[in-house]
Amino acid sequence: MTSGSTKQDDTKNVINLKRAERRREVARTLKNVKLHLGAPDPTAAQFQIERLHLFADTRISAAYAVPMLALIIAGISTLWIQPIHVAIWCSITIGMHAFMVFTCSSYERASSEDRARSRWLPRFTLGDFVYGACWASFFLLPHSAAATDGFMVFQFAAMLIVVAMNTMQAATIPRALMASTLPITIAISASFLQQPSPIHYTLAAMAIGAQGFFLILGNQLIKNANMILEYRAEKDHLISELETANALSDESRRRAEAANMAKSRFLATMSHELRTPLNAILGFSEVMKDEVLGPMQNEQYKSYAADIHGSGQHLLNLINEILDLSRIEAGRHELQEEEISVTEIVEECLNMMQIRADDRNITLHNHLEKEMPKVWADERAVRQVVLNLLSNAVKFTPIGGDVRITVGWTSGGGQYVSVKDNGPGIPEDEIPVVMEAFGQGSMAIKSAEQGTGLGLSIVQALVNMHGGKFTLRSKMHEGTEALMTLPASRVLKKDGTFSNAESVRKSA
Repeated sequence: MTSGSTKQDDTKNVINLKRAERRREVARTLKNVKLHLGAPDPTAAQFQIERLHLFADTRISAAYAVPMLALIIAGISTLWIQPIHVAIWCSITIGMHAFMVFTCSSYERASSEDRARSRWLPRFTLGDFVYGACWASFFLLPHSAAATDGFMVFQFAAMLIVVAMNTMQAATIPRALMASTLPITIAISASFLQQPSPIHYTLAAMAIGAQGFFLILGNQLIKNANMILEYRAEKDHLISELETANALSDESRRRAEAANMAKSRFLATMSHELRTPLNAILGFSEVMKDEVLGPMQNEQYKSYAADIHGSGQHLLNLINEILDLSRIEAGRHELQEEEISVTEIVEECLNMMQIRADDRNITLHNHLEKEMPKVWADERAVRQVVLNLLSNAVKFTPIGGDVRITVGWTSGGGQYVSVKDNGPGIPEDEIPVVMEAFGQGSMAIKSAEQGTGLGLSIVQALVNMHGGKFTLRSKMHEGTEALMTLPASRVLKKDGTFSNAESVRKSA
């Protein structure tokens, strides 16, 4: 038995250590994410893998479009250039394009570790330089002497289209963008500058200006790509953080449920273990206190027996209150509802508290509405609420004070019970404290008759179970009023049809 328990404890310790290590890893990850999100504007090195992926994906997507453009340009250029030269150029350009597509496909198929290596960026840059040089060679092909201004316009238009195309394909890698577009601009500018005419000089200048425009456009495109990648990373990190928070919340909820279950088992066990000896203590101390088996020769012993009996009763009441509160919180407290008269219950409670009030010279005043109909409620719960409120009022009312209890109608057709005293009152900021379990105000702490601090918590819970409302009002040096209200749905009709009772049964 001991060996099995030890193994189970060891297993729990290992699981707890693993959970602690996971929480530490999550905390480190979240810290790094927050540092990343709080960093300044992204540099060129940020999101490099993602930008390489966009570069490769764009090239693969244009796998068939680029050869079609090359064939169209080659077909039109045969009007001014020898077909054999055009064919050789077109074959080399399409072949280089195919090589770039193959390289990009290899990158996409590579593992994450392989993608993270630095060798892919030089490959793409060098490949784009050769690819751009292939397009640049087109503008250096020898043309016939009969070439007109139409050929010049065709060259300039082809340059704009090709540079724009390369800008869109290589925008995510600035080096590749420069490598693929500059050779084309240099080649066509050199071709135009060989002709000593203003129109050629003008076109050369426009080609250089177009190159600058496309570089600015490419820079803006890479900024937009970085911004999109940053937003995506931020969203992913936020989702990860939410998932982590949700996991921690589930873990906390599981622990809370386990702790609540352990508390319930503990209370169920301890209630039996404590009540059994308490019954013996109360029984024997009462026999000794009342001298049932004969007079006690020593009065001090008799006083001790009375103290033992009183302490046992106090402890038993404490156990009962803790068990009641735990059952209510766990939702296991079932109301035994029946037709009861609130007025009759209040009168019985007044009779029970009269002796205690007389001992302190406190006057109990009552104003009970006559001929009030019965309500559908738990008699034991309502009696417990009224007794608790009266007991608190008598306890904290000074000697010679007054306690007033009122039973009447609410404005909504329900019934209420009000218990008001002229005691020292409760500070306004302490009212939420005394309403909590084990909460006690400063006056209760100073009082010689301290309670457990569970009474008002149980009262509030029992009233809420009836669909009613419990309110505590107090002012310093003016007294305290405790008000319990039951809803109109629990008030039975005077003709005995009990229609409201049926509605309460169904709602319960």
